[in-house]
Amino acid sequence: MLVHNSGALTKGILLAVTFLIVLVLMFLPLFEGENALKAADRLFNSISKYSSQFIPTLQEKVNAFMGVDVNVNLKLKSGDMAQRAARILGSAGATATAEGEKVKVNGDLGKVLTSALNDSYAMYFNNDSELQSRYGFEGKEVLYVWWNILKEFDKDLKKQGKFKAASFVSEVIKRGVEVSFNYFGIKPKSARDNAFILTASLIFYVIYTLWWGIAILYIFEGIGLEMKAGHKKEV
Repeated sequence: MLVHNSGALTKGILLAVTFLIVLVLMFLPLFEGENALKAADRLFNSISKYSSQFIPTLQEKVNAFMGVDVNVNLKLKSGDMAQRAARILGSAGATATAEGEKVKVNGDLGKVLTSALNDSYAMYFNNDSELQSRYGFEGKEVLYVWWNILKEFDKDLKKQGKFKAASFVSEVIKRGVEVSFNYFGIKPKSARDNAFILTASLIFYVIYTLWWGIAILYIFEGIGLEMKAGHKKEV
């Protein structure tokens, strides 16, 4: 290999080697038994979860639906889910009768949604045992059944022309049940409390991205490779 600039080549090789050393270190379990990528992913998920806490706001909004009686028919995915749905709805104060995959429900919409939000709130803080003791099966399964229940509520309420109620049910699904289900097992953390590590991570990301590019640039300069504009040929 012909060396045109030994100084530039040395810098490039040094930067490339240190880049690869850091890359190897990033895949070692140096952060509480996790590698850097998993630790960073856990941190960002924790901060994302903290910023997705909408349940207290929903619990305030649900007061507008207290005393609103509804009669809905649910069609669930299996007879077993229908039985679980009836148990959950019964715990929420509704009358629920399961027949095969179908459940007939009569009850106070506000109380039903309050129960769904209370279960979601417990699971937001990873309190699976509370739901297990209440219903007899795992917390994530409870939320999955709630998700199916409320999806059917949304459909039937729309058929009945009760669009305001259906809209709020949909909001409870998206901002309550789904958030708690998807983030289960993750501890919520405030971005403000982790400002230093967030800033450091961002700075490191920018520097590390440039690091490899500059290494290649120096290596190419060292061996005499450079980019030049092409000459325009005229006929």
